[in-house]
Amino acid sequence: MSEAESTAKKGNFFSRLKGEFKRCTWPKPVDLAKQSTLVIIVSLILGVLIAGIDWVIRLGLQAINIVS
Repeated sequence: MSEAESTAKKGNFFSRLKGEFKRCTWPKPVDLAKQSTLVIIVSLILGVLIAGIDWVIRLGLQAINIVS
């Protein structure tokens, strides 16, 4: 393949890529902020829940002298 063909294909690729991005529906900033906040809150809740379960299991194992 010649360099001209390679450049033409790259140009064609980026033109098609740009066209695809124009057809995408992007979220509004308000929706994006709400969804991001929800993801962060759920992640924190799950992290605390997992840490709490881990702590309870560790206490139980320490009570029966399996783990020091």
